[in-house]
Amino acid sequence: MTVSLDYPAEVQREIFGQRDDHVRKIEKNLHVVIVPRNGQVKVAGENAQNVSRAVLVLNQLAGFAQNGTDIEGQSVDYVLEMKDEASPDELNEMDRDVICHTVSGKPVKPKTLGQEQYVRAIRDNLIVFAEGPAGTGKTFLAMAMAITAFQNKEVSRIILTRPAIEAGEKLGFLPGDLQQKVDPYLRPLYDALYQIMGAEKFQANMEKGLIEVAPLAYMRGRTLDNAYIILDEAQNTTPEQMKMFLTRFGFGSHAIITGDATQKDLDPGRRSGLDVATRVLSGKKIEGIRFIRLDSRDVVRHPIVQKIVKAYEEYEQSHTDHRNQLRRPV
Repeated sequence: MTVSLDYPAEVQREIFGQRDDHVRKIEKNLHVVIVPRNGQVKVAGENAQNVSRAVLVLNQLAGFAQNGTDIEGQSVDYVLEMKDEASPDELNEMDRDVICHTVSGKPVKPKTLGQEQYVRAIRDNLIVFAEGPAGTGKTFLAMAMAITAFQNKEVSRIILTRPAIEAGEKLGFLPGDLQQKVDPYLRPLYDALYQIMGAEKFQANMEKGLIEVAPLAYMRGRTLDNAYIILDEAQNTTPEQMKMFLTRFGFGSHAIITGDATQKDLDPGRRSGLDVATRVLSGKKIEGIRFIRLDSRDVVRHPIVQKIVKAYEEYEQSHTDHRNQLRRPV
């Protein structure tokens, strides 16, 4: 079976990628042959279903290119993975959802359906809990939404916080004043701010008190009105800290709580505030609160990160299944 597709030359360049890397990946995955011929793209294969799937994938990538999206290897991997689960309309709607632009002009948009669901949840709710592995864009997309709301004057300030806990190491005494002591813990938040807002605008708004980056302990006793509040690394909060944070919520505010339950740095035996909040609130169906779960398919870093996350998920699931079997009565 052979199918011919007509794409503009610039769309063909995006679809094929450097050294035809993208189409080689599609060929290997679906056992087809894809070649340019006389201004068209020919798709051939012995299995008609695989040819149809390849055409669907190519058309989807062409839609991305026509939206102005630079097609990367991750985009190809995701479209291949979702070819039997998501419709082209869903993926095109996701790709058209531009939240904002970075200082370099690059659009910030969801790259997976899980991320699109996350962004919609933020738009439609006052408090959103986002749990998922590293690389799923939890913090970056939250930051993009906060900065967009701030620039549109929907809120008057942005408050970014996270618990000051070392990632499995004891760093000991840190020199400098208070800000210099907490900066290492808050660096990931600064990185996202610089990329989206730019260093100069960030510093100017920081000096005016319109953007605040602080450790979670400094939230106690405050009521945060008309603010976008992001709590990062929430898996490292204690139940008391999480309750304290949630009860700071004020009028006109939005809060996003992000975390990865598989990367806790709490002392052994300490319960995670994120775990407790999920158990306490998720079953209550409180209007304005939404829980989002991202997984390995939503990882948008280097493809090897997605494979590592998936391997860990499978390993942890197998151990959970084994423990459950041991607990069953004989």
